[in-house]
Amino acid sequence: MGAAVPAYTIRAATVDDAAELARLFVELGHPAAVDELVARWPAFTAAGNAALVAAAAEGLVGLATLHRMHVLHRPRPVGRITALVVDARFRGAGVGTALVAAAERQLAAAGCGLVEVTSNLTRGAAHAFYERLGYARTSYRFARPPGGP
Repeated sequence: MGAAVPAYTIRAATVDDAAELARLFVELGHPAAVDELVARWPAFTAAGNAALVAAAAEGLVGLATLHRMHVLHRPRPVGRITALVVDARFRGAGVGTALVAAAERQLAAAGCGLVEVTSNLTRGAAHAFYERLGYARTSYRFARPPGGP
């Protein structure tokens, strides 16, 4: 475990958080420029997506992005946590667990009957974390750009 976690609150992210979101996305291995996040924010939120952050006086210590999908083969929407990252200095101190719990509450309130988590195959520690929270490996996901590799 890293440094002691400062006092934080879980809240909805806003476009004004873009610089801190970009910093956390870099830690997750998804570099994004602040101006790119700002440009994508309206489409992201207009589609019904959301982001939650663990906000401390010192800045953001964690981030979770949430998506809701209506699929024909399920009676209720499916909620998905598509990104979860805790500042490396504060991992192992409950921030990720708090973000997942808040995400589950928000997705349930939005009518979701199932919550899925996406995680890169290389993130073994993250997989163990999700399993400790009661998530089960249920499927594989395959990806490629449209039209080919």
